[in-house]
Amino acid sequence: MNARRGIATLFAALLLSSEVVAQEPPLPPGLAAPQPAAPALPPGLGGAPSEPALPPGLETAPATPEPAPDAETQGKRRFPLELHGFWDTRGGLRPRDDPAQSRSSPMAESRLQLKTQKEWDRAIFEFTGDFIVDGVMEEIDGDLRQARLTWTVSDSIDLRIGRQVLTWGTGDLLFINDLFPKDWNAFFIGRDVEYLKAPSDAVKVGWYHPAVNVEFVYTPQFAHDRFITGDRISFWNPLFDRHDGASREVDYNAPSTWFQDDEFALRLYRRVGKFEVAAYGYSGYWKSPGGQRLVPFMQASFPKLRVYGASARGPVGKGIVNVEAGYYDSRQDESGDNPFINNSEFRFLVGYEREIGKDFTAAFQYYLERMMDYGAYMNARIPLIEARDRDRHLFTVRLTKLLMNQNLTLSWFGYYSPTDGDAYFRPNAQYKINDHWMVEGGANVFLGESDASFFGQFKYNTNVYAAARFSF
Repeated sequence: MNARRGIATLFAALLLSSEVVAQEPPLPPGLAAPQPAAPALPPGLGGAPSEPALPPGLETAPATPEPAPDAETQGKRRFPLELHGFWDTRGGLRPRDDPAQSRSSPMAESRLQLKTQKEWDRAIFEFTGDFIVDGVMEEIDGDLRQARLTWTVSDSIDLRIGRQVLTWGTGDLLFINDLFPKDWNAFFIGRDVEYLKAPSDAVKVGWYHPAVNVEFVYTPQFAHDRFITGDRISFWNPLFDRHDGASREVDYNAPSTWFQDDEFALRLYRRVGKFEVAAYGYSGYWKSPGGQRLVPFMQASFPKLRVYGASARGPVGKGIVNVEAGYYDSRQDESGDNPFINNSEFRFLVGYEREIGKDFTAAFQYYLERMMDYGAYMNARIPLIEARDRDRHLFTVRLTKLLMNQNLTLSWFGYYSPTDGDAYFRPNAQYKINDHWMVEGGANVFLGESDASFFGQFKYNTNVYAAARFSF
């Protein structure tokens, strides 16, 4: 696939370029020459005194000098890049049968991640690539996570260009102004939580000033979420009143023309007292399908979207509070009367985190999605499809406990929506055996009264998983 060819090509180019740039420019005059030899010590201090000769029979044989390394050996020792990363193997099982999936396991994979970087005077190139043997999809795959060049233009401006994982906002596994792509399949089947954030090809410019800091991100080709399509996780199809899976995956057509179907994201932030406050702007498309086309019949689409938001985060009492809000302006359904395109929304969250015991942390969040123009939505909706509530309320709880000299981490993250009547729980345990080995186990538990609710539709996808990782 393109991802695998991209990884191989980029990595080969990196090896070649590193030899070209291996020779650094000469240092300024006076700094390039080796240090002069130290002056001779005064008589009597010129070295260690001679030791007396050993008795006969105890003399040691003179050391045999090691042969000088040949050119081939020296070349091997001067490998231009330092590689590190991990090898991760994990698998999962569904405790119950999924009528829309023939596979009992949503995940069975072995993953090798390689990372390296090359530094120059005011620039650094970073590479992260994953190579995956996927037992569920029965294929060898690749995922280019990072291939970016960071250039410090000046003391107040830096530039990052290339493939990179980006994130903004203050929410804990809740996203309002973070409009960068997410991988929901990885999140729901038990991969490491780092894989919830998917990479994108973008240019990021940062300008830092005492008055305000500005970050601008331009993505020349729309980068949508790696959303649920049915290949691993089944979902509820309200149009046909059924669960669909691998045999009936989502048909979609995402905008993909370079420099035409692009995205812009802006963040302005600074400290005000003890709080960091920020304002956000985004122009692009709904990151997961936000509409349906009639031709081709019921093909998922990504309508145009603009988002305006703000956030604040800082200490309150013995903990940290965060507040974030955003207005989702659905550009192709501004009046709210198109039943095939998402209505505009207002989103809000507030959270609080604090330590409640020794190595024991608790965090709580409240989240709201409020549909705008709800009356127009109700008048235009398709009668056969269950109507959405105007407001969706959601609560989250995170509990984290460290044990055994902080080598064992027990965590529990839960979502609960009183309006949808559904929930999603993520228990997890990680044990660090030593500096290289780590083992992990956990589960993804979906509960819901209605098949049409967000978490309820995944009730057949509840799974347990285990993993082992070797880091180097």
